[in-house]
Amino acid sequence: MTVRAASSVLVGRHRETVALRDALGRARAGEPTTVLVGGEAGVGKTRLLEEFAGWATDGAARVLVGQCLELGEAGLPFAPFAAALRAVLRADGPEVFAGYEAEFAPLLPELGRASATLAAPRSVALSDAPRGYLFDLVAELFQRLADACPLVLIIEDLHWADRSTRDLIGFLVRAARPGRLLLVCTYRTDELQRGHPLRPFLAELDRARGVERVELGRLDRDGTAAILADLLGAEPLARAVDDVHDRTQGNPFFIEELTVAGDPIGCAALPETLRDLLLARVDRLPEPAQRVLRIAAAGGTRFAHDLLAEVAGLPEAELEDALRAAVAAQLVVADRDGDYEFRHALVREAVHDELLPGEHARLHARFAAAIEAQPHLVAVGRAPAEIAHHWYAAHDHPRALVAARAAAAAAADRYAYAEQRRLLERALELWELVPDAADLLGMDHLALLEQTLDAAVTAGDFSRASTLTRAGLAEVDADAAPLRAARLLDQRGRLLALLGKSDGSPELDEAYRLAAGGPRGAERVRLLADIATHLVKIDPEKAARVAAEAATDAEALGVNVALLSTRIALLCHGERDRTGGLAELGRAAAAARATGDAPTLVAALVFESDMLCELGRYAESAQAAEAGATEARRVGISRSTGAYLLSNRAEALIALGRWDEAEAVCAEAARIDLSGVTGLHWLQLGAGLRLARAHPGADELVDRALTFLGRPYLWPNHRLPLHELAIEAALAADDKVEAVRAARVAVADESLPQLPREGWPVLSAAARTAARVSDRELAAAVAALATNLPARHPAARAHAAQVAALLAVGDQALPAWRTAVGAWRADGQPYPLGRALLALAEATAAAGERDETAAALTEATEIARRLGATPLVEAAATLARRVGLRGAAGGGAGANLLTAREREVLRLVAEGHSNSRIAERLFISPKTASVHVSRIIAKLGVTNRVEAAALAHRLGLLTETAGPR
Repeated sequence: MTVRAASSVLVGRHRETVALRDALGRARAGEPTTVLVGGEAGVGKTRLLEEFAGWATDGAARVLVGQCLELGEAGLPFAPFAAALRAVLRADGPEVFAGYEAEFAPLLPELGRASATLAAPRSVALSDAPRGYLFDLVAELFQRLADACPLVLIIEDLHWADRSTRDLIGFLVRAARPGRLLLVCTYRTDELQRGHPLRPFLAELDRARGVERVELGRLDRDGTAAILADLLGAEPLARAVDDVHDRTQGNPFFIEELTVAGDPIGCAALPETLRDLLLARVDRLPEPAQRVLRIAAAGGTRFAHDLLAEVAGLPEAELEDALRAAVAAQLVVADRDGDYEFRHALVREAVHDELLPGEHARLHARFAAAIEAQPHLVAVGRAPAEIAHHWYAAHDHPRALVAARAAAAAAADRYAYAEQRRLLERALELWELVPDAADLLGMDHLALLEQTLDAAVTAGDFSRASTLTRAGLAEVDADAAPLRAARLLDQRGRLLALLGKSDGSPELDEAYRLAAGGPRGAERVRLLADIATHLVKIDPEKAARVAAEAATDAEALGVNVALLSTRIALLCHGERDRTGGLAELGRAAAAARATGDAPTLVAALVFESDMLCELGRYAESAQAAEAGATEARRVGISRSTGAYLLSNRAEALIALGRWDEAEAVCAEAARIDLSGVTGLHWLQLGAGLRLARAHPGADELVDRALTFLGRPYLWPNHRLPLHELAIEAALAADDKVEAVRAARVAVADESLPQLPREGWPVLSAAARTAARVSDRELAAAVAALATNLPARHPAARAHAAQVAALLAVGDQALPAWRTAVGAWRADGQPYPLGRALLALAEATAAAGERDETAAALTEATEIARRLGATPLVEAAATLARRVGLRGAAGGGAGANLLTAREREVLRLVAEGHSNSRIAERLFISPKTASVHVSRIIAKLGVTNRVEAAALAHRLGLLTETAGPR
């Protein structure tokens, strides 16, 4: 009886097939969808996806496939995406990249990017901006392809994925989310041992919208029987089914191997171990074919014919005969490019594990030497990673050392900074095993460590980078190389702050001490500029002194001060001379344009937009930020410095009352998905905006922002706005206890008196809390701080007037609120003006100034409606109703004031039910019922439940059609 080597039927996968087809249906409708297909080795993941891909293609979808390579975490970055994009290039030509061929060259070197060399990687900033730009371009390409027809991107063997591949997948799933794209990833569940990097990554993806998991289990006995029947071409005996199912536990690949290895009917003499099972078919090959298969196993799961021929050194006829035998035995399959791969990675692993130690080293050395001599034998761009892998596997330490650094340079060239860091750490590991390592690399050990540190920082591995700074400081001789030691200390101080561990001031102070005593020159000037930049959030006065010293030295050396850290332009002019600072920034921007220094130009626009916003020149600030963001995207730094431009623009747009635009900019910043404190500014702005609009997602964004307060350290200019947000969130929820607690914490922050820009909004929120709950102690604390806090710019002066009005009593309240309204008019921000007008209306109503009350309420309502500030609209309507001016609030009173759920609760209150009884009737918790009652009382402007019920009857709020009860 002839036994087929592989089953041609898909058995027992109906549920999984339906899940994939449903996912494609959602993607086809425009919903970004991701399916994670997990299962043990051999369970049939690839077979399932082959069947699904054929069905999808028949349904007019486009299918791209890429595989991760088994080269480990330091392997070839972006391998599956390169394979998928290479198929696109083959099918559509280079024009599909829309003029961005050079930008895509890191993924597809054949598009024209120069090959990496052994030159040392350039020092990089604390960002991976070029990689982020590449991610954006990949997402845009997939979107263009998906616009033409639904796109299915299959990435196999995610358990072998490098960090860069995982990062790009995460970006597509969480941030970019191209429409009409179905992303399917497979992984081995039996590979995910404790500590495997895929485990936290999968958990992270599980939290993203549109992601589902499909777990492939083993087949039952009927499934085993179906596969046996297909392989044998006849119904198997019951004993055969039982034997095979018991031995394989329903694993389809093992069923196939066991069937071919044993008696076709009874499956007698079955192999005892899995390895024996996998090697049984190999052992039946002719010896020349077995020898070629062993050579191929050293080359990896996929191997090129020409490369195998070079390594094997056999006559072409003998090699072809051997490969023909392996293909006939279904151990190896040929692809359409004329190359080969093992039918299953498990077979390759078993053959490779059978190599003798000496044979293992010799074969890997031959592969490395062949690729070094003829890089074209592997896919374009793969040579450095392949060479490094093979020399390392060959235990040739000197060559492995050199190859690791060359591969690290190539990884950096592809923006794969995590892989660059791992390869450089491999070089550090090998250094101790190579006596002449310094001569081979042309650098000392500390220089290699510094390169590794730069790569770790750029990859966002801040914890690892911090460890490397400690190692570097233990090695550097500060007396002999003070600037080198100072640079390490400066980096360490900055990293500690980014990690939220400390402010890094001891490290920065020591860095300055060493730099100040170091040899004069351009390197020292740049180092002093960096130290000043990092000191400004900790000790502004010292930062200004260091900046002035850097500027003086730069002028003496003929270094263009404008091209140093652009914050020097601000530091050298101090807090009061903002006009001089703006002029310096203008010169910095002009010099950067003239020299083509795009990063400095973008940085100058960051600080310019920020300063213009502080000065109340909001439209100019928004324009500067928009121009800077465009420039940042052009040069590929939109994910680092450019991210601050996005949040600066959002801040200016909020101030201008262009809230819909600000929401869109915050959404754009969210897609960038920055880590750590670098993404906090937009998060805090977006949370405040949602609060002001009573957005359903406000609580989630507020909670995300406020978690940063739990860190051991946070820069004060980040911490104070979070205190303000915490107070406003508690007031919005009518949680007076939490509002008071948050306000007391905020006014006790020792940095508040030194930061007027961030401090005044905090005092406004704290004063509002004190006024609402009549907390005299809190009011006194706010008043004491307000007395000495400078108010030099329009917004600060408006906040100062508002604080005075909030704390005013008796006859002082009305003139104070008139002053506050005037101050906000002068500043130009509509939302705080609307809130001040509402407070003025209340004060004028108390004074009997009815016409002024009506005018203030009308203007406040118009502002609130234009902004979409629902709580402000409701508050104006409540006040208008209380003072008998319902028309002044534009008819916002009555049923429209309350939500449907609140009207249900109000009816039950009017019937005399307690909170517990209301909770039972509406199937909610008593606490939720209590919150609803509190909000109803606040919206109606009454003091208790009885008044709420009476007002509801008087206004006809209970006569509408009742909801379900």
